[in-house]
Amino acid sequence: MELSAALSGLTRLEIPDAEVFYVEEVPLGQPANALLQRLMDEVPWRSESIVLWGRKHPQPRLTAWYADAGARYRYSGITLEPLPWSRTLVLIKRRIEVISGEAFNSVLVNYYRDNNDSMGNHSDDEPELGEEPTIASVSLGEVRTFVMRHKIRRELRPVRLHLKSGSLLLMQGPTQRFWMHGLPKESLHCGPRINLTFRRILRPVPRRVCDD
Repeated sequence: MELSAALSGLTRLEIPDAEVFYVEEVPLGQPANALLQRLMDEVPWRSESIVLWGRKHPQPRLTAWYADAGARYRYSGITLEPLPWSRTLVLIKRRIEVISGEAFNSVLVNYYRDNNDSMGNHSDDEPELGEEPTIASVSLGEVRTFVMRHKIRRELRPVRLHLKSGSLLLMQGPTQRFWMHGLPKESLHCGPRINLTFRRILRPVPRRVCDD
């Protein structure tokens, strides 16, 4: 896929079998720290428990799902009912759509309260996202290390990205097919981080969803 004019402000990272773009600061309309605090206060955060190998485990983070009407989701025994878009999220979404050249109809919001909150390795490769989905990830707050691991080529070392507050990471093309990603715990104490992962759902009633 050729780099579109809308992506001209992003830097393509040299990652095999992937199309990943990154920019340290995107125009979000407000300072990143102000948006962080607003979302911390406005979002009705949920603490979920997922089912793995027949046992329930609390997710090590808080989450919220916003999407167009009718988008209902299930994953690991959890049913996610979409929240109506807030004004804050709509404004961010519109700016990310201009930068990426994509149209998104949903966002998973993850709240990492401190260094003990994390996200396990996974790929955003659900059928409802299509064969080569575009995932736009906006980071607010504390800098955390985003780790990518190739699913097949074990000779490739993990890619570690330090995602800054106000940054945008764009994953598209074959990225989800070949790579997993996650956000591990940190050994040292750190402050809160909110991550917004925008995507486009192709089917109204998907089976499950999982994300950064």
